Amino acid sequence: MIALGRLQRLSLSVFAFGAVLVAASPEAQAIPLLNGFGGPTGYGTADHCVHPNDDGSYAGPGGTGAPVPIDLRPAFREGLGFFGRTFTNFYLNNNGNITFNAALFTYTPNAFPVADQPMIAPWWADVDTRGGGQPTNNSVCFHIEPNRIVITWHNVGYFSSHNDRLNDFQMILSTSGTCTTGGDFDVEFRYNRCEWITGDASGGMGGFGGTPAQVGFDAGNRRDFVALPESRMATIINVCRTSNVMGGAPGLFRFQIRGGVVGGGCTGAGLPCTVPGQMGACGMGVTICAGMGTTCSQVNRPRPRACNGFDNDCDGMVDEGNELCPTNQVCDRGQCVERCQPELGCLTGRSCSDRGTCVETSCLNVTCMAGQRCAGGTCIGVCDGVSCPWAQSCRAGRCVNPCDGLVCDGRDVCDDDPRSTTFGQCVAGCQCRPCPAGSTCQPDGHCTVDACTGVTCPTGAHCEAGVCRDSCEVGPDTRLCPNGEVCRLGECVSGANAPIDAGVGRTDAGGAIDTGRPTDTGRDAGRLTDTGRLPDGALIRGDSGNSLRWTQGTTGCSCRVGASNARPRWALAALAFGAALAMRRRRRARR
Repeated sequence: MIALGRLQRLSLSVFAFGAVLVAASPEAQAIPLLNGFGGPTGYGTADHCVHPNDDGSYAGPGGTGAPVPIDLRPAFREGLGFFGRTFTNFYLNNNGNITFNAALFTYTPNAFPVADQPMIAPWWADVDTRGGGQPTNNSVCFHIEPNRIVITWHNVGYFSSHNDRLNDFQMILSTSGTCTTGGDFDVEFRYNRCEWITGDASGGMGGFGGTPAQVGFDAGNRRDFVALPESRMATIINVCRTSNVMGGAPGLFRFQIRGGVVGGGCTGAGLPCTVPGQMGACGMGVTICAGMGTTCSQVNRPRPRACNGFDNDCDGMVDEGNELCPTNQVCDRGQCVERCQPELGCLTGRSCSDRGTCVETSCLNVTCMAGQRCAGGTCIGVCDGVSCPWAQSCRAGRCVNPCDGLVCDGRDVCDDDPRSTTFGQCVAGCQCRPCPAGSTCQPDGHCTVDACTGVTCPTGAHCEAGVCRDSCEVGPDTRLCPNGEVCRLGECVSGANAPIDAGVGRTDAGGAIDTGRPTDTGRDAGRLTDTGRLPDGALIRGDSGNSLRWTQGTTGCSCRVGASNARPRWALAALAFGAALAMRRRRRARR
């Protein structure tokens, strides 16, 4: 929500709040405009187009007389809320803007704020459509449908009747897809072609110089406004090369009007990004909502060095140090390997490299970039082939919960369902979008499966279809957690990699099996549950007279009601130790 102080002639910088500067590229690569709305060019039928003019406005079907207001209620039944007022009509002006109080003939853009002229301006400058070439050039048309208004300035020239340079841009007003009140709406600017910034009468020559175009929003009260920082500057032409949407195409700008004022068009929060000025793992970030757009927030902090081909401690060096590998091994290009023994050579499938180390034969002549290592003759990243515990994803070689610390806009929430295509990204809360069948909207904006409502799972477990599942549970031949880590209590923690025995449990380097687990303190903690057994490894839910105790099932982990004479923890630990010894003996016997 943005509201500037009285009489402040200050332009809010969209880019300062996270706009993305896309590498300079030809205008032809800018985002395409929406079409398919009828008429010869698809931008609107003939009765919805402005007649060729210099400083005029829409005057009705085929009209050349006085401007007429356009009723916007077919798209927005309650009107549009804009800086404390509700509007049901707007004026479409040739000079790259719409206004709400009256038509605007001014061709040189006055610096915002402007008195008594509420407006939205994707390109306020001296547009001149008298150069001809309609409909391919110099057409200004609009299209209205339920929940959307699309206005297009298609290949328009500049004063005086110049067609040597053309601009192609569009403004879209639409009903918000997120939580809103009456009158709220979203605004999108799309710039496909940017070749001029000034008309001759604004001090320009050949489309440049003088007073360039202005882009933004003005309340018309000389107090509240938002303008792109390049407005009325030569660099405004860069709107075809930039975006305020993280990962957005060049020429795409989005904003939200909430409660009548311009808020951040925060789309794309939760996406991977690079933190400026940071190295290695610390350079890996995630986009979060900030002001008028998104910014890249650091998600990793320096961690101890490891032999994985990655700069874990963020000092700009990879795999440095002699203590990263076990005795008689050395770190070589992201892997702990043996040194070549002259009398023994290397094991089958490995060869002696020019560094005196035993490496995969297929990787002998393969060079990988920083952050990668060679496996099977192919360079792979630190997250390639890594599976993470439930509700986590691999980032910079670490399994993390992508929703931790993520800032979403308004009443959006972070999608915490790892099965979703938007997992770890900001989405509309369930107050604004219906939950799937069999789910119920919770006060925090997330949907909860009905079968899991009231189910309390221990730490390291999660509920699926009413059953507590081990968050470390994986299928056969699946590598869980990055190198050097094992999964315990649903988290990847430091420790030697150990084989996974799906029917028995997870083992660490010493062969110990994880057993008893404390009660979860998450969202459903403390709720009383009813009595009954659920299928498949089953959770038995008891009343307050029973305790839930963690056990290992044949198809995964489950919960069972513990009786008052249940074995104490030391007994479980003893059983675990015995099982570990037995497992070791069996393994030795196989050798």
